[in-house]
Amino acid sequence: GVAAGSMGKLTVAYEPVWAIGTGRNATPEQAGAAHTHLRGVLRRLYGDAIAQSVRIQYGGSVKPDNISTLMNAPDVDGALVGGASLKVDSFLGIVRFK
Repeated sequence: GVAAGSMGKLTVAYEPVWAIGTGRNATPEQAGAAHTHLRGVLRRLYGDAIAQSVRIQYGGSVKPDNISTLMNAPDVDGALVGGASLKVDSFLGIVRFK
């Protein structure tokens, strides 16, 4: 396990099992619901302060055309970019999202 004092330093990445290697991504509502659930589990186990300090990233087929809506979903703190990071234009479209 991870000691409670170290939890706030962690970053957790979530990707739906059905999205792995498929090119499919969750809707912002699905991602937000999953991340809110994960944060709730952290809150129950470690308390609110630690739960809020853990960054939860979404990692299912993040692309320039979906990054903005995914990053506006509840409790989504960032993105774990996979295949889209292999092409410069695609990666730049992700990191420069508005």
